[in-house]
Amino acid sequence: MDGQAWTDPVWKDPDGGTIVLHGTMPTVVFPDAMRPRVSWDGLALLESPDVVDLWIQEEIDEASSQGINQTHALLSGGAFGKYIEGISTLENLQGGRFPDPEPRRLQRNADRHERPVFFIEPLADDDDWGDYLTQEARAVSHWKKLLGMVRVGKRWKKSVKLHLFQAQPPPKGQSVDYATASVLAAAWWELSEWLSTPALAQRRDARYAARIRGALAALRAKKGEDATLLLVLHRPHLPALLSALKANTAPEEISSTSSSSVNTEEE
Repeated sequence: MDGQAWTDPVWKDPDGGTIVLHGTMPTVVFPDAMRPRVSWDGLALLESPDVVDLWIQEEIDEASSQGINQTHALLSGGAFGKYIEGISTLENLQGGRFPDPEPRRLQRNADRHERPVFFIEPLADDDDWGDYLTQEARAVSHWKKLLGMVRVGKRWKKSVKLHLFQAQPPPKGQSVDYATASVLAAAWWELSEWLSTPALAQRRDARYAARIRGALAALRAKKGEDATLLLVLHRPHLPALLSALKANTAPEEISSTSSSSVNTEEE
């Protein structure tokens, strides 16, 4: 989240309740000092419910062959492969961990304390979301984008250099490696967003915002006007999604989904 503080922004819904936007970096374990310090009543993830099954499978894979998921990510190439390659060189943080440690930890925490979990990404049978995914696939498969990904190394270096000049110092008491990781995360996000279009990104974020507000409305119905929803998302995505929330898109009705967990001890 270049040019902005590391603290988690708080958005107050005009209908009541609060959303805390907690930015994470893919595969990076946050120390206690960087984890949410606020009390929260429910959790929102920019994922579909089946992500929990994916996380469990990744845990099983790691148990049988430690580091196998990181190896697959490195071999996959593309911007995410470049990101993982960079993260793996940072010695003073825990990176390259699968499943994605912070969202998984918070989801397990919510389950353990019987707090509702809202999966914000619509299901595949949602007509509007299906149309969005179709349009996004068309954008990604455009010949110019495909050609650009062939040259991902050059584009990656250019993006890293740009974000390096905008990087914020690490949180107080933390290694400079966290600032470096934020640069890598910003470069990965920029290249990922480049594959789509600004109009599609805006459409996606508006839908997300509507469903996030709907999740808060459901939480507010149970917890009252002071309900707090913790929203977990990638740090570079945070400014755009905060702007989408501030646009006050009408809330979309959404209910929490039961998410089973294994190994639910606190980390």
